[in-house]
Amino acid sequence: MAKPTVTSTDVARAAKVSQSAVSRTFTIGASVSADTRRRVMAAADELGYRPNALARSLISGKSGIIGVLVAYLDNQFYPVILEKLSRKLQAEGYRVLMFMTDTGDQDVVVNDMLQYQVEGVVMASAHLSSSLAQRCADSGIPVVLFNRYVATSPASSVTSDNLEGGRLVGNFLVDGGHERISYIAGFEDSSTNRDREAGFHKGLAERGVVCHSRAVGAYTIEGAAQATRDLFQSKSYPDAVFVANDHMAFAVMDVLRSELNLNVPDDVSVVGFDDVPQSKWRAYDLTTVEQPSTAMVDATVEILLDQMGGENISRKAAVLPTKLVVRKSARLSKT
Repeated sequence: MAKPTVTSTDVARAAKVSQSAVSRTFTIGASVSADTRRRVMAAADELGYRPNALARSLISGKSGIIGVLVAYLDNQFYPVILEKLSRKLQAEGYRVLMFMTDTGDQDVVVNDMLQYQVEGVVMASAHLSSSLAQRCADSGIPVVLFNRYVATSPASSVTSDNLEGGRLVGNFLVDGGHERISYIAGFEDSSTNRDREAGFHKGLAERGVVCHSRAVGAYTIEGAAQATRDLFQSKSYPDAVFVANDHMAFAVMDVLRSELNLNVPDDVSVVGFDDVPQSKWRAYDLTTVEQPSTAMVDATVEILLDQMGGENISRKAAVLPTKLVVRKSARLSKT
């Protein structure tokens, strides 16, 4: 026979407290005395009570769920972000419901997500149409584009200063004495790639230098490896390569050393972007631009909390500072 369901009323009776005290005990952030919490938890453990979050959401009309849409997790930057975002939202009393999507019609996945009554949406390595973003806003559901933006979209965005990061790399490589400086791009139409490349060209121009050559890696290991082979077919091959993210930069370094028998950084300097944990590994020791991941997550959660349930959701754009982290994959200026 099935075990009888234990209710909050049963716990309240056993703990000699009100039913509302039981409810507050199991509500993150709710006010309840230490003695009441102790008695309720002891009674709940003894009776085998587990609160029903779904039932509570039906009563309150609040799911406590934030939907997160991710197109890919190959880039080590995004698993780090997902962990930080989940922990930050949990501390605020929310839970993350993650959806994976291809690079096609991501509006379909967002529509599926909305069926779970999510209170906010974060798009990481993904985007949605302006019309669906506006419908979300009209319904009081804020949408935050993480690590990218769409100028024509009503969705809010949180990015690092990709323009400045690229500019710093351009200055750094010229100051290091490099003359044939190339770029390996990510997705051509992504805001992150456009801004990093534009900043890079600006940094080179400030030193009176132009980009030697360019290839597209499309933010994949395979694409970056082939882009490297293409760039280094010429006898006048690059003496430095700026790669649009660390994920691709690792592939670039592997091809340079294992296939082309070139030394990094003596023959070729390599600089990435993101500063993922693997950048510190001795095998790569990658010079890169640090994205302030913790501050970016904090800004994302702040926008969500400020706008959830609001009648007039307006577009916000947070741009956070970057900095160049110098390690051993690139030659330094001799001056």
